[in-house]
Amino acid sequence: MSLQPHRSLPPVTPASATEFTEAWLANRRLSEHTRAAYRRDVATWLAWCAERHLDPLHATFLDVNAYARQLEAKPLAPASVARKLSGVSSWYDFLVKLQVVPTNPVGGADRPQLDRDHSATLGLTPAEVDALLDAASRAGTRHHAMITMLADLGLRVGELVGLDLIDVGHDRGHRTVRFTGKGGKARRRALTPAVSAALDDYLRERGLQPGPLFATATGARVDRHAVFRLVRRLAADAGIEEAGRLSPHSLRHAFATTARAEGVPLEDVQDAMGHADPRTTRRYDRDRFNLDRDPAYTIAAARARRNSP
Repeated sequence: MSLQPHRSLPPVTPASATEFTEAWLANRRLSEHTRAAYRRDVATWLAWCAERHLDPLHATFLDVNAYARQLEAKPLAPASVARKLSGVSSWYDFLVKLQVVPTNPVGGADRPQLDRDHSATLGLTPAEVDALLDAASRAGTRHHAMITMLADLGLRVGELVGLDLIDVGHDRGHRTVRFTGKGGKARRRALTPAVSAALDDYLRERGLQPGPLFATATGARVDRHAVFRLVRRLAADAGIEEAGRLSPHSLRHAFATTARAEGVPLEDVQDAMGHADPRTTRRYDRDRFNLDRDPAYTIAAARARRNSP
């Protein structure tokens, strides 16, 4: 099927829908995790349309509303529904640019109202992070390295499991790790002494052969679901209440909260976490990418003070 502009197209088939989707994803700078999530979101929408014998090229905002209400009835959290609709909306924006459809039906839909000041993710106190790290240190070098990196750098779980050995390096006196962040942006972070020590312990067992940084016994890349299970298991071992509700993102929340509590400027935390909420004044901060200001160092120093005799 051609992706040239058309004023009239036959109904979308599974094959043509796949072609549209892959062309859309190829046109975006996305991490593999985000690409996979978008692919699932569009596939779910297309399956919903197919069940109702609805051609997605002729869907209206009323159809999108009905789809959203069904998602909410599952029930899904408003943020999850909004994310799924965002992927579908981006897909339709691409089709509009190709002149395959005249308008984006998601644009006029009734999307969930989100409280931007609230997150459903359960966070951790500094003491709970310390307990989780202690549990990880007893669970093996790979587990310890992964949890320490999540705690001290506040990485997203997709960023963690996407690392390769070649991504660990040095830059102007800092030991660093580079990765692809949300939106396909190239990122670089400084490793704290605790992360470096845990990583070195792990690498002595893993070896220095190229490939995924965090690999299973068979050499396969550790997947995000395994990290979710690991965080909850270690939290239970550490005696943390509501361990079953925790996730790797809980450590990311703890990173941000602790960094701010320790006096790290908001803009430095924002840059470290790769959040897309730029402020006008940040454009004039030419030193904002200086690794000396990485809040990971401040968090590591605070932990050392707490645990010093």
